[in-house]
Amino acid sequence: MPVCGVLNPKTVMLDAPRRPSTKVKAMFAAIVARYDLANHLLSGGLDFLWRKRAAITVQKWAPVRILDLATGTGDLALKLKQACPRSTVIGADFCLPMLARAQEKGARNLVGADALHLPFADGSFDVVTVAFGLRNMKSWRGAVAEMGRMLRPGGHLLILEFSLPHPPLNRIYRTYLHTILPRLAAVITGVRDAYEYLGDSIEEFPHDQAMCAILREAGFDETRSKPLSGAIVTLYSARRT
Repeated sequence: MPVCGVLNPKTVMLDAPRRPSTKVKAMFAAIVARYDLANHLLSGGLDFLWRKRAAITVQKWAPVRILDLATGTGDLALKLKQACPRSTVIGADFCLPMLARAQEKGARNLVGADALHLPFADGSFDVVTVAFGLRNMKSWRGAVAEMGRMLRPGGHLLILEFSLPHPPLNRIYRTYLHTILPRLAAVITGVRDAYEYLGDSIEEFPHDQAMCAILREAGFDETRSKPLSGAIVTLYSARRT
């Protein structure tokens, strides 16, 4: 896994203006019934492999307590518990209908909470994870700072997030992301708007070195990025100093 290079400070992205958190929460609540099905179909099943890779990475850190933020319907939390059966895995999300679905699937230790204002004491966890959720948060920097607060010194952060492939794959991918995917999602979930937002949010989100720069600004070291599936997704990891 390559160490992230140093980014020119002039190119560090600021938090882009995004939808208010209440609208994002309502958007996810509207698609909860077919959220998992849409994820599996629209990713061609690759989402299973991405979460498995994340869980294997966390397993190597041998954590006692894990916090999975933006846990949604619990897919990563469940995979983490499977990979780390002796660990306590707590899933947190601000969308209660998503948490209800996670509970139905067997997830435990679920907490309704905003990732920017978490109800846990400083240094409560050995590992904090977030899969495809940081991109939706009102402030990326604020969320990363709060994740750092959750971690004990030497604890690890893992972020799994969509990114943009390099040329020439990026042209094909953008056509799929902005044109084909919203239409397919509308058929599967009955909601197109959420998946048009998905494409826009991926474009706005800082990738690779820009994301690693945000992590370093928040006091993390050993920042690394690993592109998966042709850089459609990137796995970031870092250690709290």
